[in-house]
Amino acid sequence: MADYRYHRVLLKLSGEALMGDRQFGIDPAIPQRLADEIKPVWEDGVQIAIVVGGGNIFRGIQGAAAGMDRAQGDNMGMLATVINSLALQDCFERNGMDCRVMSAIEMRQVAEPYIRRRAIRHLEKGRITIYAAGTGNPYFTTDTAAALRACEIDAEVLMKATKVDGIYDADPVTHPEAKKFDTITYKEVLSRGLKVMDATATALCQDNKMPIMVFDMGQKGVFRRAISGEPVGTTVIEGEH
Repeated sequence: MADYRYHRVLLKLSGEALMGDRQFGIDPAIPQRLADEIKPVWEDGVQIAIVVGGGNIFRGIQGAAAGMDRAQGDNMGMLATVINSLALQDCFERNGMDCRVMSAIEMRQVAEPYIRRRAIRHLEKGRITIYAAGTGNPYFTTDTAAALRACEIDAEVLMKATKVDGIYDADPVTHPEAKKFDTITYKEVLSRGLKVMDATATALCQDNKMPIMVFDMGQKGVFRRAISGEPVGTTVIEGEH
């Protein structure tokens, strides 16, 4: 294996990232660009798991705001993540990447059920694993699902791909003077209310000492650089920075 800092990682992708410049759905160019980023690292033997959101198709919390039952809306959102996961799997396999989709909601015709030991075995055999349907429960975000799965599979880092190149003390779009953190503690993220991941996901990572790396996936070659341990984005860690 090449000289990488991390050898088993979980990559969290937002559903919105798959839209590209569209207003809804999936831009086929985005999964292909992700495949181009991930394939060289996967070929070098890094074990890669992925959790993808469903916000490009449906968000349960938005449905609830429109009067829909929150649990029913979240169930629809979880099914949206399955659609995104299958789209990623199709693209990866067309690029020669061995890949499995594992769903927290049983639907054996299209995906394997998520079983922790089987998921780890897939990784050990060099298969990319995509965990669909969140945690399988309403009221939990895909951020929380990503934190949970990262801890379950003993990932070395949870990598959150965003459209921003790290964590700032204010929104860098509206505050050009905002300061970017290279590292920050879980406690600071929670106390400052920084929108890294939701509080449940951050607290779960804190309890299990799971580092969170936040970076901009839009930069070419950034995934390899992040896996190599180069200082890209911001890392959330335990202790003082």
